[in-house]
Amino acid sequence: MYLDQLLKKLADKNVITCILPPGEQEKKLKTAHKIIDRLLENGFGRDATLISLGGGVVCDITGFVASVFMRGVSFIQIPTTLLAQVDASVGGKTGVNHKLGKNLIGTFYQPSAVICDTAFLSSLPPEEMSGGLAEIIKYGLIYDRDFFVWLQPNVSNILKQDMSSLGHAVQRSCQIKAEIVAQDETEQSIRAILNFGHTFGHAIENQTGYGQWGHGQAVAAGMVLAARLSAKMSLISEEDLEMIKSILSKAGLPVEPPKINVNDFIDNMKADKKVKKRKIQLVLLNKIGEAFLTSEYSEEDLIKVLGAS
Repeated sequence: MYLDQLLKKLADKNVITCILPPGEQEKKLKTAHKIIDRLLENGFGRDATLISLGGGVVCDITGFVASVFMRGVSFIQIPTTLLAQVDASVGGKTGVNHKLGKNLIGTFYQPSAVICDTAFLSSLPPEEMSGGLAEIIKYGLIYDRDFFVWLQPNVSNILKQDMSSLGHAVQRSCQIKAEIVAQDETEQSIRAILNFGHTFGHAIENQTGYGQWGHGQAVAAGMVLAARLSAKMSLISEEDLEMIKSILSKAGLPVEPPKINVNDFIDNMKADKKVKKRKIQLVLLNKIGEAFLTSEYSEEDLIKVLGAS
């Protein structure tokens, strides 16, 4: 939709395009090879700059290819979905999926620039707006209670694309992610809290088949599971748990995962990158606005949380 406008801006440059089919199922090494083939066939070298124009999948693949082509070339992110603007385009994580798990092949590689324009979001269907809101709500839950409190009455305004509310939500989300990433670019410590809901969510995406559940929708259900485990450990209250479910419901997001066999769910989670010494590390909540990474939880509690869903 926006490609022609971009090409006009780059009319004096040597530009080729590679248009990918939509969907998480395209986020694979075969697609990365396809892009690299195009670059090599057209004589591009280390002075090339790749530009992603699209959603999270396009951002992730473009960054990955940029990080490995000729051992690294420049790239620019132009995210056109809410989820990509507040998550995939910021922070320097790139990657593709493997049949055994999500984002198991990837790099840390920072873009030269990220261009976020909320005008791109005017063409998004409601489910795409909801999917992006899952990541926005996550930032409030893990890092900024005041932002979470602000979101509660403003979720509906964001869904309606009120420019003032939407602009603030995107800006604050990017600020929070940038603050966390600046402290821990390669995820050795605090950056791991950005994965709140994601270990559960990635298992949902894998078990249902990539593309069946949107990333934001899977993360929303995953955040509820993580919050339930936090409540079961008496870290947060049942009232907090209900508040979390309520805001996700207002955002048009699921608060229950699909029916997945508990053993299959856990086996898939064990393929996650955050597993250490064969123990699944999870991001849980100390309170709304404060998250932490831990493997100190009862396996029995985890099974109960998954079995109750």
